[in-house]
Amino acid sequence: MNICFLMYPWEDIKNPENDSTVSFINECVKRGHGVATCTPANLTIRNSITSAFCTIIERMDNVPANLKSFHKKATTREEMLPLAGFDVLFMRAEPPLDPLMLNFLDSVKDDVFIMNSINGMRVANNKLYTAVFDDPNNDIIPVTHVSKNKEYLIKTIEESNSDKMILKPLNGFGGSGVILIEKSAMGNINSLLDFYLQNAIGGSDYVILQEYIKGAEKGDVRVLLLNGRPIGSMRRIPGEKDHRSNVSAGGSIEKHKLTANEKLLCERIGPKLVEDGLYFVGIDLISEKLVEVNVMSPGGITYMNKAYKIKLQEKVIDFLEGKVMEMNANFNRRTLLRKRVDEA
Repeated sequence: MNICFLMYPWEDIKNPENDSTVSFINECVKRGHGVATCTPANLTIRNSITSAFCTIIERMDNVPANLKSFHKKATTREEMLPLAGFDVLFMRAEPPLDPLMLNFLDSVKDDVFIMNSINGMRVANNKLYTAVFDDPNNDIIPVTHVSKNKEYLIKTIEESNSDKMILKPLNGFGGSGVILIEKSAMGNINSLLDFYLQNAIGGSDYVILQEYIKGAEKGDVRVLLLNGRPIGSMRRIPGEKDHRSNVSAGGSIEKHKLTANEKLLCERIGPKLVEDGLYFVGIDLISEKLVEVNVMSPGGITYMNKAYKIKLQEKVIDFLEGKVMEMNANFNRRTLLRKRVDEA
């Protein structure tokens, strides 16, 4: 198959050994697939055909298993290619989501298998997506408030039964902007909310107030779901000087075996993810509650591989190959049936 990774610039990757996208590309090249990458800024339209200025990864006779060596030895060339000519577009662009990028891809969504789907990305690109999972009793999702009304937010904090709450921007990512607020420090809340409401990440002036979950100080659990089912998990531990557990914020990782309740949570949300075309997703759990759904470029593959001595990228590429075979079989079947009708 021919696959295009819509991602960050190939040449700008600094730590390929910890990069999930590089692990996917390495696996595709090992299998002999045609691989290209492009950034959202490289999308273009020529003669009404949606194309991209692509970085093509040259085929290799001996593909290094080590990701750092692979990235260093891989040779590339540049060429503008039509996106409809690929079998798969794998969305690996970093958040925040560029809505214009999706407008470019609308024209090819019926010709190419896109992971994750355009419509799925539209509905799930920010932290409001957890509201689609019906949970009136907050069994799997913590009590969450989203608003741009400062008075309402202050009142919510004051009326909370907890001494602590989590405040974060609606379109934040990688742990950016996530802070712990306490009632004992209410003297600062006015200026803090002014800053967040006026300078929220992604240009949105909405912020999220979320119930502080007991046990959050011990970190969170990242679970990777493929086609609605968990394929790997790890616990992320906050650093000594930061309450955030994201690896990018200085957190560390350790093995984690999903609990019975965490497995049930995955079973509960999995069908909705698939229905929305969100086939490869990273979810973050704290004390068996869902706090975030990551659909743009979920990471963790390389860390889980090292911890468990597995190769999760193989499962993901197996899934893509299966989807391409299914699409080709459907196309060939329709072609045969139409030929029979034409010849009648």
